[in-house]
This record gives sequence, structure tokens and C-alpha cells, in this order.
Amino acid sequence: MNILSVKLPDVGEGVTEAELAEWTVKVGDIVKEDDVIAAVMTDKATVEIPSLYDGRITWLAGEVGDVLAVGSELVRIETEAEAVAGDTPEPIAEPAPDPDPAPEPPSETAEAPAPAPRKPAPATPAQPGPPRAEGQAPLASPSVRARARQGGLDLRQVPGTGPAGRITHDDLDTLFDQPPRGRQPGAAAGRAKRSGTEEIKVIGMRRKIAERMALANQRIPHITVVEEVDVTALEDLRTRMNATRGDRPKLTVLPLVAAALARAVVDHPEMNAHYMDDEGHVLRHAGVHVGMATMTEAGLVVPVLRHVEALGLFEIAAEIARLSEAARAGKAGRDELTGSTITITSLGPLGALATTPIINHPEVAILGINKMATRPMWDGSQFVPRKMMNISASFDHRVIDGWDAAVFVQRMKTLLETPALIFVEA
Repeated sequence: MNILSVKLPDVGEGVTEAELAEWTVKVGDIVKEDDVIAAVMTDKATVEIPSLYDGRITWLAGEVGDVLAVGSELVRIETEAEAVAGDTPEPIAEPAPDPDPAPEPPSETAEAPAPAPRKPAPATPAQPGPPRAEGQAPLASPSVRARARQGGLDLRQVPGTGPAGRITHDDLDTLFDQPPRGRQPGAAAGRAKRSGTEEIKVIGMRRKIAERMALANQRIPHITVVEEVDVTALEDLRTRMNATRGDRPKLTVLPLVAAALARAVVDHPEMNAHYMDDEGHVLRHAGVHVGMATMTEAGLVVPVLRHVEALGLFEIAAEIARLSEAARAGKAGRDELTGSTITITSLGPLGALATTPIINHPEVAILGINKMATRPMWDGSQFVPRKMMNISASFDHRVIDGWDAAVFVQRMKTLLETPALIFVEA
């Protein structure tokens, strides 16, 4: 038998390290070639790593949350296979035999019995993390989600015991192994005191989000402008276009907002830029590459809608749907998650009256879409119902003055209130 290693492959151009997001095996497991053994994360993209051999896992490189260098050992496998090109067996020291005062000589004809597997010591049940806020998506790996779907489990009802409340395979094992039951006999019906604290390691997507937010907050002095917009005409246009769309994708508000944004930066090119503060210069971009902040089960990602200025409304809608699905499934590539020049963020139906969006460094502007509601508005002679929505735009005050920020927001207000202007050439 050989002990061969599977190394962390190059998972993207220019990537030198990756974070362990999930182990799908443990020491002692039997694997087949191409079985997924781990998932790693880099630049908000999760990549599954397959086994190169059939065999038994003898060693794992680290724990979830550890950062490994590309090319370093990921696992070791006891196998009868030969090493693949570029790989060599790792010298593994044999464990010292247990002392035996009176060893019996082995029989020449009897076959040595296989050692009995050791029974694991009973483990203390993991304590569930704090309850998720209402509307917050459960955090789980793709393999856990697939297993839950097969077992008919709603992950929103499963308490996670992993880091940051992540739902693990052990959590599913616990639910699948126990029969349905009601309240335990003798359980107190009243309120009970709770005590203790839980230490949650910040890893994976949450750690990357934290790093990006800290960078933006430390480096960028934000100025936020909030404006009320009458989107009645915009909604009328959207309804009419959807009624005749045929087999084209359904229009939401976001494609119209993205088209308006691309039109607005024609008159305000300073908004479609990167401030390279380390080098001391601003890069103004001709192409409008809109980052679309998207909530996934793993956290917030920003897939990039490229060259919005060259797309029609239904093309924008189709691309938004494709990118959102790829991001939520963890299949968005590195090129689909980088290169945005300005970002749109929206909380959807959970949106508030106003927000203060944080700029996606090194961009200089971000547009926030807030909740739409029908409100009574005065038209000069009476109150009439109008569909209203607030927009919140944040700017890098180092390179965008308050006056320019206000003028840009007013331009967006005009385009959204008179959507025909979106399609008028300069």
C-alpha cells in the first residue's frame, strides 16, 4: 500500500492561498477517485476538491477556517494506486506497536485477524448557535443543502452548531437519527433562565465580508444622500413590458434601475470610477460594470453585470437572473465576482425607508434601493396615491464633493420618475 497526498490545486489565476470551507471526509473514511473531499474558498468563490485516488483517508491538513497555501498537502490517502504525475508518496512513520509481555507467535497458516475498529468515545452534544434573525438565510455547504433536500428537511428550521451558526452534517445526523417527538415529559412550561456564552470563530464568507467592510470603513469617508422618488410611471412601464414579454425573462425593478444608472454616469463619469488611494489617482471607466449585491446562504456576494450600457432591459434581466443563481449556488467564477465599477444594493421586500450603503472599495459610489410603498402625495389640489421609493446613495467624499453627489442623485431621480429619458441618447 502507498500513502499518497492530494495537494491543494491552483483554484484561480493569481490565487496563492485558500481557506478551508468544509471537510466532507474524516480520517478513516473510504473514498473513491473523484469523490469530493473538501471545499475551499477564495475571493468569495467556493471550489470543491476531488480525491485523486481510491483508498482510505489517513490524515487531514487542518480545520475548517484554516488558510492553506496553493500546492500544500490537503489530505493523505492510503491506496494501492500509483502517484499521479508531479506527486510522490509521503514518508509516513509507522506507529509503534503496543507493548505485549507475552506475544504469541503468529501461525504460519492462519491469517492475521484485522484489528477491530475502535469505538469512538461518546461526544458531548454540540450546542446550537443563537437563533437566526427572521428572514436570515441558513448557512450551510452545498452538500449539506443537497442532503437536506433529499431528506425533506427545511434548513430554516435546523439550528446550526458550526462556526457562525453553520449547519453541519452532524446537525442533520442528529435530526435524522431521532424520532419525531413532542415536548419532553416533565419539561417546565414556563420561562427558564439561560446562561453561558458561545465563542464563534469568524471564518469563510463571513470573514471575507468582515475584511471588506473594515477596509471600506477605514479608508473611505462616506457621504450618503437620501432622496424620495415617485416610481409610479416606472412601475406602469414595467407592467406593460411584462405583459408583452413573451418568453423573455420577467422584468423586476433592478434592470430598470441598472439601465438608469448606466444612463446617469454618461453625464457624471466621475461616479463610474475607482479611487486607487495607495497610488494617488482615480481611474474613470468607460464601460459600466454594475456590481449587484446578492444575499446567499453563505453571505453577501457581489456578482458583476458587465457593460450595462450595451444591454437592453430584457438582456439585463436575464443576466441578473443568471448571475444571482450562480452566486447562490456557489458556482460564480472569479471573473464574475470581480471588476465592478459601481454597485447597486437592495434589501428587496425587507428593505427599509432608508439605508446607508457602504461603498465597495475601491469604487467611489454605491446606490441603495429601498422599499417601495403606495403613499398619499399632494398634487397641488388633492392627495393622490402614488408609488414611492427612497434611494440612498453613498459616495467617497475624498473625490466626490457633496454638490456633485446631490446633482447625481437628482439625475437618478429624474430618470426614474420619467423612465422614457433612460432611452434617450445624449
